[in-house]
Amino acid sequence: METKYNPEIVEKKWYKYWEENGYFHQEVDKSKKPFSIVMPPPNVTGQLHLGHAMDNTLQDILIRYKRLSGYNTVWIPGTDHAGIATQAKVEEDLKKQEGLTKYDLGREKFLERVWMWKEKYHERIASQLRLLGSSCDWSRERFTMDEGCSIAVKEVFKQLYDKGLIYRGEYMVNWCPNCHTTISDIEVEHSDKKGHLWHIRYRVENTNDYITIATTRPETMLGDAAVAVSKGDERYSKYVGKNLILPIIGRKIPIIEDEYVEKEFGTGAVKITPSHDPNDFEISMRHDLEHFIVIDKEGKMTGDVGKYLGMDRYRCRETIVNDLKEAGLLVMVEDYNHSVGCCYRCDTTIEPLVSKQWFVKMEPLAKAAVKKVLDGEAEFIPERFTKIYLSWMENIRDWCVSRQLWWGHRIPVFYCKDCGEMICDTKDVTVCPNCKSIKIEQDPDVLDTWFSSALWPFSTLGWPEKTKELEHFYPTSVLVTGRDIIFFWVARMLFMGIEFMGKVPFDDIFIHGLILDEQGRKMSKSLGNGIDPLLLIDEFGADTLRYMLVTGNTPGNDIRFHTDRLEAIRNFCNKVWNASRFVMLHLEGYDSEKSISSYSLADKWIIEEYNKTVKNVTENLDKYELGAAADVIYEFIKNSFCDWYIEVIKDTLYNGSKEEIQNIQRILVDILSGTLVLLHPFMPFITEEIWQNIPHIGDTIMYAKWPEVNFVDRFNKELLGMELVMDSIRKIRNIRAEMKVPIGKKIPIVIYPKAGFEQLAIDGSKYFLSLAKGLNISIKKFSEKRIEKSAMTVNEAFEIFLPLEGLIDIKDEKMRLEKELKELKSEIDRIENKLSNESFIAKAPNAVIVKEKEKQEVYKEKFASVKARLESI
Repeated sequence: METKYNPEIVEKKWYKYWEENGYFHQEVDKSKKPFSIVMPPPNVTGQLHLGHAMDNTLQDILIRYKRLSGYNTVWIPGTDHAGIATQAKVEEDLKKQEGLTKYDLGREKFLERVWMWKEKYHERIASQLRLLGSSCDWSRERFTMDEGCSIAVKEVFKQLYDKGLIYRGEYMVNWCPNCHTTISDIEVEHSDKKGHLWHIRYRVENTNDYITIATTRPETMLGDAAVAVSKGDERYSKYVGKNLILPIIGRKIPIIEDEYVEKEFGTGAVKITPSHDPNDFEISMRHDLEHFIVIDKEGKMTGDVGKYLGMDRYRCRETIVNDLKEAGLLVMVEDYNHSVGCCYRCDTTIEPLVSKQWFVKMEPLAKAAVKKVLDGEAEFIPERFTKIYLSWMENIRDWCVSRQLWWGHRIPVFYCKDCGEMICDTKDVTVCPNCKSIKIEQDPDVLDTWFSSALWPFSTLGWPEKTKELEHFYPTSVLVTGRDIIFFWVARMLFMGIEFMGKVPFDDIFIHGLILDEQGRKMSKSLGNGIDPLLLIDEFGADTLRYMLVTGNTPGNDIRFHTDRLEAIRNFCNKVWNASRFVMLHLEGYDSEKSISSYSLADKWIIEEYNKTVKNVTENLDKYELGAAADVIYEFIKNSFCDWYIEVIKDTLYNGSKEEIQNIQRILVDILSGTLVLLHPFMPFITEEIWQNIPHIGDTIMYAKWPEVNFVDRFNKELLGMELVMDSIRKIRNIRAEMKVPIGKKIPIVIYPKAGFEQLAIDGSKYFLSLAKGLNISIKKFSEKRIEKSAMTVNEAFEIFLPLEGLIDIKDEKMRLEKELKELKSEIDRIENKLSNESFIAKAPNAVIVKEKEKQEVYKEKFASVKARLESI
């Protein structure tokens, strides 16, 4: 091993080794329990961001853990064609590079360009996933538009169509004038924006009476089909059934009553524009109102709108407001903040339009998906996301799945130009089954990207074919995904999996939060606060980035990115490296067959600490507390193993007998090997490098055996004893620092062990000599007189005195003891307040109360010792 850890060399070497040896791939093995994950497919629109890095790190930790635990594992990678986003990128690139539009190329040539884009960016994404250390099975990689997924998409569409669950109809849809396509309700992002409320007078026909309405979109009045009032509103009841004259246009429109109108809101009269407002569309269906389309798909005025024809919708707004003002029909304008829906891709204000589209009937599908989750067949982690999912599913509208794009799964519906027959088929139709005409045209639209993504858990395993992978690995074990796509993706996978497989697509749904910047803001292009994970890997290494992304990470909660955490974890990597090199440098004469003949106090302590670590890490991983598991490993390696055990055993390694050295060598190798396996899912590269250089069995740490807990609490007494010795050593070190004792100077240590701790003082004496820089150790009876002119410290086991004549300042020692006395008094008061609290006593388990009382006695005993010492000086 090199003296210094170089992540760049190590990471490239080992990923190539793993992939070339096929370690990521496992054949179906029915003798083993399956564990499967399908990777949420990144969009082929560019490159991975920090969110992708976190998502894939979490998945990789789980798959490596289960692989080490002996499961038959599969992690299927893949990418998503991302219809709107990818087409927009290619169109933008085409215009920038060649000054062309997609129409200049035509559909086929344009799609060739998109496939070229896909190949380029797919390779970049796959390369980035490899750099991150993702141990996915590349031999099973999928793409949402590959041949197998395309077959699955057509089959699902056809089956839903045949069941009457997919239909075509004219409905109000969300239209993006910039992307030139519909988007679903959940792809509309709503935000409060400053606007105005224009109050406009509409004249009642054949009278001089007016009804005033208020609107945030005066340009849509050109498409008004009625004005609605609340039932029983005395202000307007005499006008119901009569007509109003639409300002400027002069068209007659009826005055109607409808339960939708709130009497107290605004003027109590509402303009109804069925073609450009979803609520108005519903009202129009109840009252059989005519539809007037006045805004087209480009966001320009169209239809019977007079001089406004061809105007942009916003220019029309300005012009019509001026015209209303001149006609004396504009009553007033008030500032008004209101919610505006924008396209999630380009932030263009959505235009509600009535359009002929394809829809999935959601009620029966959603009902089944709700029941399965309520029955516990799929579990959200953390559980609070269950309510969010259920709330959305129980109020779901039919899903508009058609998109006016060229890139995507083309809708498998064909029309006969001669007889008008509509045919849905998984195969291309060339002859009309009704009139035998060959004038057949396929529906030009494509399916919503999320339609194919919804099939991902079973289409990637070979459905509709009954493959051995589908039989063994479905349902998948866990879905790891962000909270921001529960509606977009998770819910849809659930109802599609239930409909076509009869089972939920995953047992667990592990929801993680988002990565925020240091100020707690979401990372975005507009803020310019995004961070390229590749740059971080270049600077710090993949292992460091991975560990940073998981430490402090709790299910469902956002985490903040901090560069200083990367620095701390890089230091941790170096500590692991240096500790491992220390072990390797002291393995001369190591015999793996030789059993351990005896254990020192420190040996028993580290074995017990290691067993506790194995237990806690395993339990935390099993309940998806990956951040907590990482913290446990970090604390054990850094503090217990490196800072204490290695320091404790140095004297024996340098000066001990052959048998003592061989005992320590065996313990060092066993614990380092097991700890590397625990750390491997989090830091795969550095652990493989070290593992290959220490005594081991096998070709890769990836298939080493996950450690088992052996004899928990076997050395529990020694564990507590060693911790008391360590506590005493820390206190001695603090006294030395406060008294400014020179670093290299050794000082006498006098120990007064309390009853029952005499042997612990003897066993721990060598550690006081080596780690507390003791010149010599004197162990006295607790009843003996305390020595003078010395500093003193106390814990549950010992009173320790440090004769510092010539070094100690009595005034400083008095101040130090007074400070310690104050801290002890504070702890005693805190516990007394808790124990005198009736509510605490009533609610707390008896074991907790007993523990608090024990702590109280310990603090009182310490207080008495320190107080006595203070009085003596």
